[in-house]
Amino acid sequence: MSIIIFLIILLVLVLVHEAGHFFTAKKFGIRVDEFGFGFPPKLFGFKKGETEYSLNLLPIGGFVKIFGENPDEESMNGPDASRSFVNKPKWQQAIVLFAGVFMNFLLAWLLFSFGFMSGLPASVNSQSQNYPLTDVHLVVVSVRADSPASLAGLQSGDKIVSFNDPEALKSFIATHSKEEIKIEYLRGQDNNIRVAEIIPTINESGVPMVGIAMDQIGTVKLPFFRAFWEGLKLALGTAKGMVVGLYGLIASSLQGQGSFDSLSGPVGMVGIVDDASKFGFVYLMSFAALISVNLAIINLLPFPALDGGRLFFLLIEKIKGSRINPNVANMTNMIGFGILILLMLVVTYNDVLKLF
Repeated sequence: MSIIIFLIILLVLVLVHEAGHFFTAKKFGIRVDEFGFGFPPKLFGFKKGETEYSLNLLPIGGFVKIFGENPDEESMNGPDASRSFVNKPKWQQAIVLFAGVFMNFLLAWLLFSFGFMSGLPASVNSQSQNYPLTDVHLVVVSVRADSPASLAGLQSGDKIVSFNDPEALKSFIATHSKEEIKIEYLRGQDNNIRVAEIIPTINESGVPMVGIAMDQIGTVKLPFFRAFWEGLKLALGTAKGMVVGLYGLIASSLQGQGSFDSLSGPVGMVGIVDDASKFGFVYLMSFAALISVNLAIINLLPFPALDGGRLFFLLIEKIKGSRINPNVANMTNMIGFGILILLMLVVTYNDVLKLF
């Protein structure tokens, strides 16, 4: 089920991104040859006007085939050259390229705002905005596999009701390290109190533990207009945090200190979706918003094949006053795409290794 949820989230985020390219290209009179749902091989498609709408086998996003985005003789000098992307003014090309990033950020803003209106979970310890919190509980954030808590049936998202803060539970475990302890909790929307009977184990440091990470989490629910304002601030703050984190990752990699352990590919994302789904639909919306911001930031990197790389090429052309050789640009983008695919495979392989 988590795989299906992840694919749906990914499909929506990528299609929103591609829709930004699609509608701005149409607005500027650029010919759009295809809008694809998923990636080839193609299952079927239909044509409306000049654009083919296709459904493809691999449900991992989508694509827009814009005439002249990868210049060739036909798009530069053919009979329909006036409607080619490459022949449009630089400012129009830039807007078309940036529109996908903008749509991902806009979606994140809307998701965060809707979350604030619906009731967004927030940690008491990370309350930098002093939001009004209601329904504060001690919540199980994660459960270590094969730990006493896992064997007793505790899961991520369970609300502990027999203790109201982490330190109280830790103290209780420490003073009852050789006894069976009972932890009362609620799961999901079920109001029936459950009981986990756990015998703590002693870790390498001699500290009694049951194998859970926990946090005090409440619900933030804001009125309509403030929800949109706080949603915008949260989206901007998330983007800033991702830029700083990405800069640190690239800097450490250039110094030979980088590690794939901090990266997650599709396999790792499925695990995160599984955890988020246990906390409820609003958590999934927040997760989708985070990934949407992530896609926006990644796509702005000045790397070939990404929107940021194409924008960088436009900047070079503007400065030099002439086009980059189409063969050079196309080959550079093709190599960049190959490197991105290779990186994705390496990250996915690393995700699989983490499962064992």
